[in-house]
Amino acid sequence: MEEIVRIGRGHLALHGAAGLSLRAVARELGVVSSAVYRYVKNRDELLTLLVVDGYNALGDAVDTALETVDSGDFDGQFRALGRAVRSWALAEPACYGLLFGSPVPGYRAPAEQTTGPGTRVIGQLVRIFQGAHQAGVLLPENGRVDAAKTALSGDFAAIRAEFSLTLDDAALTRGVLVWAALFGAVNFEVFGQYGAETFSNPAALFDAQLDTLAQMAGLAA
Repeated sequence: MEEIVRIGRGHLALHGAAGLSLRAVARELGVVSSAVYRYVKNRDELLTLLVVDGYNALGDAVDTALETVDSGDFDGQFRALGRAVRSWALAEPACYGLLFGSPVPGYRAPAEQTTGPGTRVIGQLVRIFQGAHQAGVLLPENGRVDAAKTALSGDFAAIRAEFSLTLDDAALTRGVLVWAALFGAVNFEVFGQYGAETFSNPAALFDAQLDTLAQMAGLAA
């Protein structure tokens, strides 16, 4: 199975998700197609294996980066997480595209297999925000609680229950925006949305974006 996933990753990089073929994987393995079908029934199962593998690889990269930062340095942990996501995405653009790019036509990822791996990074992000809040270093929001947040109170209550959080609605609103903005910034770079010559130092741009996001989250003054 590991060899099938390894070859599948290579084909994903060369041909994209829409071009994946179990027959082509079998040819590279040097076996007949029926031998591969004993392990992977169809293209969708191969895609699911690659999705799970990708989410876990990204999760491992983030976990490894966080191990180098003091557990009480929540701002530093947030920045390490962000840089780890960016570095992995730039090193594995095809796999990142499978996870966070355009949906593959006709494919629906099975939640029972992909939700756990797929929430590893957001789980770490939530842990950082919750840790900062419990330590009393998460800066409060300076603003009003508007009707939109009030309308989402039930959703935020469910999130608090699922993750055992004590963050209020305002902090969760900021957290969701920071999560979306972090991956949005990575997406723009990986998928070339800035243009080839707009920014001469993409890493410096990303660090500046992390500065803004850390302040938005309440992790940095």
